[in-house]
Amino acid sequence: MSFFYLAALCVSVLGIGLLDFRHRLAFWGGAAIRSGVIVVASVAFFLLWDVVGIATGVFFRGSGPWMTGVLLGPELPLEEVFFLVVLTYSTLVSYVWASRVWAGRTRA
Repeated sequence: MSFFYLAALCVSVLGIGLLDFRHRLAFWGGAAIRSGVIVVASVAFFLLWDVVGIATGVFFRGSGPWMTGVLLGPELPLEEVFFLVVLTYSTLVSYVWASRVWAGRTRA
C-alpha cells in the first residue's frame, strides 16, 4: 500500500493554503465561512457526480502502485475526496485572485 498520491494531494492543499494565507484570498481573506461552504458544497456535488457515474458504469477506479487501495465505496478511492478538495480550493483561490486582478485593471 502506497501513500504517495495521497501525500502529494495533501502537499498540494497545503501549498494552496499557503498562497491563500500569503495573499489573503479566500479563507484568510475574511470570508472563511463562505469559502468553507463553497468548498464543501462543491466537493459534495462532485462526489455525487462520481457516485452517479460509478452507478451508470461510466466511471471506474484505476489502479496504480501509488494509491492507498482504500475505498470509500465501490470504485471510489479515498484519494478522490482529496483530489476534489484540491480541485475546488484551487479554483476558488484562482477565481478570487483573478477577480482582484481584473478589478485593479478596470480601475486603472
